[in-house]
Amino acid sequence: MNPITPQNPNHDLDHFERPALTVDVVLLGVSEDSLWTVLVRRAEPPFAGKWTLPGGFVRLHESLDEAVERVLSTKVGLGDVFFEQLYTFGELDRDPRTRVVSVAHYALVDPGRFETIAESAAGHRGIARIEVPWEGETGGPVEVRDAEDRALALGFDHEGILGVAVKRLRGKLNYTPVGYQLLPERFTLLQLQRVHETVLGRPLNKDSFRRRMLASGDLEATGRRQRDVGHRPAELYRFRRRSAI
Repeated sequence: MNPITPQNPNHDLDHFERPALTVDVVLLGVSEDSLWTVLVRRAEPPFAGKWTLPGGFVRLHESLDEAVERVLSTKVGLGDVFFEQLYTFGELDRDPRTRVVSVAHYALVDPGRFETIAESAAGHRGIARIEVPWEGETGGPVEVRDAEDRALALGFDHEGILGVAVKRLRGKLNYTPVGYQLLPERFTLLQLQRVHETVLGRPLNKDSFRRRMLASGDLEATGRRQRDVGHRPAELYRFRRRSAI
């Protein structure tokens, strides 16, 4: 057996080609009964002038989580955001510059923080509404439209990455309380139902949904009701954080 030594080139990593590693972040929020994401406009080739997901190359001395946190901070202006790894995308031709593998993540934000992103959007950053052309968890690319309802063509393979994120989120609604990340701290059962309907892309039976949510053990009544509404104020709940998602 040949030992691993500097004198043995078969074990010298400098003799092997290596792909570049990036992270891309699908940031999702629910507003006005629609699912939205955050995009950035590329200033340089490839795809200069086109919109893409926030992302960047992973630095040599940072973890993947640190790279995601840096991207969210520098390109979106957000910190302390729930995110988790989504999928690794490594098609040979996904980046025309060189061989690039992306470890995509998705991040969820509540309506208040998403409105802040929308208000601070400038020419290099914007929000886009996601339209899902498939039902259930079929999967596939999605379409995105800007605030003026104009279709946007994304760079790289980012329509596909968005589609995987939507599919993952739809699936997780069935067995984890991930949907609460898309709500304010206190919310009504109707707000919770609308988030589920928006993510799933279909209506839900009101009575059965409420029974299921109240029986899940995830909800905790706050003892408060809505204020300044033109109808009978509904009871406010919050998520009972029993364990990490």
